[in-house]
Amino acid sequence: MSTFNLEHSIFIKKLKREKILINFFRFLIIIVFLLGWEFLARLEIINTFLFSSPSRVLVTLINLFKDGELFKHIGVTLYEVLISFGITGVVGISCAFLLWKYPTLAKIIDPYLTILNSLPKVALGPLIIIWVGASTNSIIFMALMISCFVTIINIYNNFISTDTGYITLMKSFRASDLQIFRKVI
Repeated sequence: MSTFNLEHSIFIKKLKREKILINFFRFLIIIVFLLGWEFLARLEIINTFLFSSPSRVLVTLINLFKDGELFKHIGVTLYEVLISFGITGVVGISCAFLLWKYPTLAKIIDPYLTILNSLPKVALGPLIIIWVGASTNSIIFMALMISCFVTIINIYNNFISTDTGYITLMKSFRASDLQIFRKVI
C-alpha cells in the first residue's frame, strides 16, 4: 500500500469519526432538550398550559393522526404558507424591480422600507385580527407582513450588487433593460 493510500485512508477515517461525533452530539442535544422539557413540565416548573410537554404533544399527534385530522391541519398550514409566500415573491420581485429600475425612487422609499421592516410585526397580531378577522386571511396577512419587506430589501440588494461588468457588456450589445434584467440581474 502506498503512502498516499494510507494517508487517504487515515483522512477518510478521521472524517467519518468527526461526522459520527457531530451527529452524536446533535442527537444528544435534542434528547437532553426534550428530557429537560418533560422533566420541567412534570415538576410544574414551567406552565404546561403555555408550553405543554413532549409526551402530551406526542399523544396529541397520535390522536390527530388516528382521527384523520392531522393531514387536514397540515394541508391548511401548507395552503397558508404557499399563498402567503407566493404573494410575497410576486410583490417582492416586482417592488425590487421598480426600485432597481428607478434609483431615485429607491432613495425615497429606502428609509420607509427599513422602518416597516423593523416594526414588531408579531406584536401587531391583535390589530391584524381586528382588521382582517380571525381567519385564514389574518394568518396569510401576518405572513405577508413578516416576509414582504425582508424579501423586497434582500432582492433589491441582490439586484444592485450584480457585477456591473455584465451589465456594461449587455448594454454594449444594445440589450434592453428588460433583457438585462432577465439575462443578468
